Amino acid sequence: MGDCRAKYPTPESPACPAGVAPSTRQSGKMRVVGFRWACDKQLRDAVTDFAGGSRHANLWAADLYDRSRARGHDHAHAVRILARARLYVIWHCWQDNAAYDPDKHHALQRVLTNRRATQNRAA
Repeated sequence: MGDCRAKYPTPESPACPAGVAPSTRQSGKMRVVGFRWACDKQLRDAVTDFAGGSRHANLWAADLYDRSRARGHDHAHAVRILARARLYVIWHCWQDNAAYDPDKHHALQRVLTNRRATQNRAA
């Protein structure tokens, strides 16, 4: 990706070069959304490997992956969805020049709150 922050002005911008954003082709009334073949394959491999492994150690990542699978996505597609979300977090850390802080990750905090509420109802 390099070190030029201006090359990626939005949190969504690294997803296309990394190959984890879907490719949309549209002509007239026809619209097709499919797999993005044109990308940096090594970057896609690195990002998806990181995302796929992170679901085993992180509740937020596991929850996002499980919800994707429940919607009917296959493993590879669910990992790309997770990778896109991970890139969003990485972009914010990179732009803010700050280390990842789980206490500031609002999506993780929501998962933890929901989990505690479910455990309290079961008890």
